[in-house]
Amino acid sequence: MESNSTSNAETNCNISSMSFQYSLYATTYIIIFIPGLLANSAALWVLCRFISKKNKAIIFMINLSVADLAHVLSLPLRIYYYISHHWPFQRALCLLCFYLKYLNMYASICFLTCISLQRCLFLLKPFRARNWKRRYDVGISAAIWVIVGTACLPFPILRSAGLGNNSDSCFADLGYKKMNAVVLVPMVTIAELAGFVVPVIIIACCTWKTTISLSQPPMAGISERRKALRMVFMCAAVFFICFTPYHINFVFYTMVKETIISSCPIAQSTLYFHPFCLCLASLCCLLDPILYYFMASEFRDQLSRHSSSVTRSRLMSKESGSSMVG
Repeated sequence: MESNSTSNAETNCNISSMSFQYSLYATTYIIIFIPGLLANSAALWVLCRFISKKNKAIIFMINLSVADLAHVLSLPLRIYYYISHHWPFQRALCLLCFYLKYLNMYASICFLTCISLQRCLFLLKPFRARNWKRRYDVGISAAIWVIVGTACLPFPILRSAGLGNNSDSCFADLGYKKMNAVVLVPMVTIAELAGFVVPVIIIACCTWKTTISLSQPPMAGISERRKALRMVFMCAAVFFICFTPYHINFVFYTMVKETIISSCPIAQSTLYFHPFCLCLASLCCLLDPILYYFMASEFRDQLSRHSSSVTRSRLMSKESGSSMVG
């Protein structure tokens, strides 16, 4: 969670200045915004309009792109706040943008896991792939949105402490509401298990199983196996780069904020590392489109085909225009 509020550990350890985080957040979000908006908009358009073959985890890719776009569209407000240090809008908009950050993170984790799992299972059990219906993926996606959307509600609720309607603070300057240990321990445990440990195990198993399948007969379909392996490897790379640092640091960060950890070196390193973890998590908005383009042959084929047709139509219009002039 983004926070600039002070706990006993922060006060005792003299951790008062975290001003570097404002420039860090602003720079990261500026870098991500335009490429992320263009890449995910193009990906969503191509995936929805030009891919009629709705297998190979295409439905999950569409939902992953929607999750990334939801976060990307909130970045201009984040950039404005971290540059101006002032929030002129309503509290509800601040909390909505804050909520979208974590909705994007955990929805992305779930959809990356689904992509890896489906590609691996369909590769190892092709007969199951033939009988698989598109509505199954739609149902799974809907369930993910409901579960993740509900599970992420505590993030803005816990951070809205002391935030009035006319407050000019948001994001990193939101308050932190301390929790009872009876609530804290189960919440952190569930968040870490469901949002990190279980997906890590699933993605690692899928990567291992898919790698092993390349060395097993029959050798027919080796090209399809390699495509599936690249897809699973890319999912693993995005997961480990973007989400592993945050979830490793999250446990320590919570314990520092709850004054469970009082060691100054641990508290200091945890709080300083936290903004970098959140910036890495936002990078998924740039890395996910690479997953679509380089790992899904249908995406590449349809994108290049459409680009060629657009180029041809423009050339033809120019030629017809020049012939009329001539």
